[in-house]
Formats: sequence, C-alpha cells, structure tokens
Amino acid sequence: MPLYAVIDVGTNSVKFNISERRDDGTWRTIVDRADVTRLGEGLDKTGEIGTEAMERTVTAIAAMAAEAKEKNVTALAAVGTMGMRTARNSQQFIDAVEKRCGVKIEVIPGEEEGRLAYIAVKSGLGLSEGSLTIFDTGGGSSQFTFGHGSTVEERFSLNVGAVRFTEDYSLSGVVSPEQLQAALNAIATDLSRLDGRTSPNVLVGMGGANTNIAAVKHKMAKYDPDVIQGSVLERAEVERQIELYRTSSLDDRRKIVGLQPKRADVILAGACIVKTVMDKLKKDKMSISDRGLRHGLLIDRFGS
Repeated sequence: MPLYAVIDVGTNSVKFNISERRDDGTWRTIVDRADVTRLGEGLDKTGEIGTEAMERTVTAIAAMAAEAKEKNVTALAAVGTMGMRTARNSQQFIDAVEKRCGVKIEVIPGEEEGRLAYIAVKSGLGLSEGSLTIFDTGGGSSQFTFGHGSTVEERFSLNVGAVRFTEDYSLSGVVSPEQLQAALNAIATDLSRLDGRTSPNVLVGMGGANTNIAAVKHKMAKYDPDVIQGSVLERAEVERQIELYRTSSLDDRRKIVGLQPKRADVILAGACIVKTVMDKLKKDKMSISDRGLRHGLLIDRFGS
C-alpha cells in the first residue's frame, strides 16, 4: 500500500508524518513526531528568521526528507505557517531547504490552516452534530475554525502565539502575579475577535500547547497519542497549570511529568492563550485533538 509524507513547518516546531493509505481510504500511521527547532526565535523583534534558527530547522527537515526517501514514500507535501508568512527572509529559508534536500515548502494562509485543522478534527473525533469551534495554537499564531456539522462557516488566523508572548513578557521562568496579569491582558486584547460570540456546543483544542497541557494532566511520562486524542481538558486544570508554571523556574518546569522539556519555556504563554480562549467562548471544558494540520494535509492532498 502507498505511503505518503507531510511536513508542517511551524514557528516553534516542525511536525512530520508518514502514513499508509489503505484500500478503504483509512490511514495507518507509520511515523508521527515533532522536532522543536524554534524557527521563530527572535522573529518578533527582527522581522527575520535568524541564522541559527534557520540552520536548526533546515537540518531537521532534511532528516525528515531522508527518512521519507528511505521508506519509499509515494509523495511528500510540506507547508509553512505563521513564522514563514511574517518573516522577510522566508524565501531564503525556502531556498535553503530545497537546496539541502529537494523539499519545496508551500507557505499557506491562516484560513487554509483552519480548513485543514477542521478536516483533521472531524476525521479524528467523528463529530457530526451541533456547533463546533476548533482552535490550534502554536508558537506564532492561533487558528480558529467555526462550523456546524460538516459545514465550515468561518475561519481566521490571529497573530497570537506562545513564542512572542514569552519573549515580550519574560514568561520563561518564575513570573510575578502582576507580570502574568499583564500578559493575560495583552492576550485578551489580541483575541478580541472572539468577543461576543455564542458559546459552541463543542470546543476542540489542538497544537503543542493543548496536547502538552493534556499530557501534564495525565502525568504522561511517555507521550501516548491514543490517550490524548479525545481527552477532556477542564478550565480549572488549565488554571492550575498556569499557577504551577508561573511559580516554577525553567529547570523545574523541565522536570514536570508530561511536559516536553523543549516546550518548558513557552508553556506558560501557551496555557494563558488556552485559558483566554476558553474564557471568551464561555467553555468550562474542551476536547483535545492529537491530530492537527499535518493530518488534515495528508487527507486533503493524498486521500482517495
């Protein structure tokens, strides 16, 4: 059966998936992982992808492309998101990746991110009735998709990501209550497009912040996507973790069971974004999807 590969180049991490398409149209995952490369490190201040961040990310993508070739994939698709949309030197990065390993990255708009996320969640969680809101928050942006049943009604992307708020409000270590409140206020302002909306029947969160918060809730020493997929995250748990991260040094955060060590510096900002979304949409709990943009891309580009 044919194998297909997808690469999702985000502001904080590069996600990689190789899956086998069965004759009945379903998929079997062969490889699914994320490498934290911090492509967007310093991007908010300089407007450009830094030399070291570029090299880290090019190296990670080249290794993924080599693995895909080794496994004889039929085709590979690669997309870039907010970090690449905003950096002045994105083309330099695209050219460097293509020169190193032959992979051509397509930079997609935020609306397309939202559409692909909707495909991934609908396929993975089997949701069919009622109003549904999906948000995917990453290092550089947050994508929102609003739908009802199988119909997407609205989708947009906001420049609200964990990397920028971590850098702007120094959230990578112990943080004072006042500092935290300032960050929460800024996030709420940047998410004002959510104000006044009707609370959806179902809210689904995806992306690194959401899945890491869920993994910490489950005290997951080894990440298990089957446990995360469809699990429920309560607002009270998000608030508990915000206080945990606020009062912990970076080294102490790295010791928290379930938290990916490379995300320890940005997790507080990510949790603040998650809490603010839940507050604005008036939801005390939400479902978590381990499937994200890469899974939607796989279905959209290579599904029968």
